[in-house]
Amino acid sequence: MSVTSPQIIELTEYVSKSLPRSLLPDAIGEMLWRDYNTQVSVDFPSPKTGDRWRLTAQGWVGYIPLTSDFHIALHPKVKLANLLGMLEYAYDLKSFRFLSGLVDCQTLLEFYERLADILARRILNRGRQGFYCAYIPKTEYLPYVRGRIDVRLLVTRPWDTKIQCHYEEHTADVEENQILAWTLWCIARSGLCTERVMPTVRRAYHLLQGLVTLQPFNPRACIGRQYNRLNEDYRPLHALCRFFLEQIAPSHETGANATLPFLVNMSQLYERFVAEWLKAHQKTVLLRLALDIQSQERIYLGQGKALYFDIDLVLYDMTTGIARYVLDTKYKAASKPATADINQMVAYAEAKGCQEAILIYPAPLAEPLNIKVGSIRIRSLTFSLALDLEQAGYRFLQDLLGTD
Repeated sequence: MSVTSPQIIELTEYVSKSLPRSLLPDAIGEMLWRDYNTQVSVDFPSPKTGDRWRLTAQGWVGYIPLTSDFHIALHPKVKLANLLGMLEYAYDLKSFRFLSGLVDCQTLLEFYERLADILARRILNRGRQGFYCAYIPKTEYLPYVRGRIDVRLLVTRPWDTKIQCHYEEHTADVEENQILAWTLWCIARSGLCTERVMPTVRRAYHLLQGLVTLQPFNPRACIGRQYNRLNEDYRPLHALCRFFLEQIAPSHETGANATLPFLVNMSQLYERFVAEWLKAHQKTVLLRLALDIQSQERIYLGQGKALYFDIDLVLYDMTTGIARYVLDTKYKAASKPATADINQMVAYAEAKGCQEAILIYPAPLAEPLNIKVGSIRIRSLTFSLALDLEQAGYRFLQDLLGTD
């Protein structure tokens, strides 16, 4: 029996695509509109659309397996090489040597599959060395003495044949390994890897399956972890896990669909990329100008903590501690800054007592901004995704700081 390949509808960010009404069943179009309206704008066939479907990908890239017969591929408007470069910075992968073989990837799904293969092989290699173990405190009622017993409780319950024991168990069933198992489970369930990679993913998962408890993890579990000489090699593994868990988190799952979509939020990626690029180049540029950088700084409004906003980036004068610049990334297809964004920057600058507010866009605006609102100067600058990312970053800093 032959297996029919799914029909793949390919969309590019912010580019509308018109499809004949007969190409997309109404039920599939409704599923896309209902479950993925954030990722794809759906206009149903009507006199307004010439009785055709009109689909417009929003600021997301990746792959949506709606059913076994219909898949949606969301392509980036930036070059794939630059998208991969953004991912390297955003997920702290640039310092890891295993990325050198990924520069020849032709599609985002190929990049995904290659990373899955790297993660699975590294987990298998760690398994051959022995997975990290730690002592976990446990309390159990046992028919024998193990570790420390509660004597006072024992005296009050002389009839009890089991003793409450407090002891430490040396086990591999710890978060370090549970995160790996959960990530492999999500990758295997995504349906996005071919049979070239899936056997490796399955082997790595089955190796961990007998050692750890399978339980869900949020991508945040991979951030800010403490490592020591015994588990330092888990750092890149958890960085990769964070990438996969953020893109294929089961929160995206809809209906009875057995597979999970792979979706990258380009707005969040651009914001994180710009912040991480600036941090990576802080020593070579910002420190020379006595500037320190803070990302996602939370400002509370009023007396309590119910109202607040988070500023993407703040550059501080290291000698005085005064905020010199407030910056906010805008991954938008726009010809000029929106009034709401200008108002937002005024609020940020006033909250920080700052006179320079910067809106950052991935492409030059047809109507760039350079105005003053009271004492606050508001500008629009470009951190381009069309150029070489390193060159684009230095050009952005030159425009921001007025340096050569």
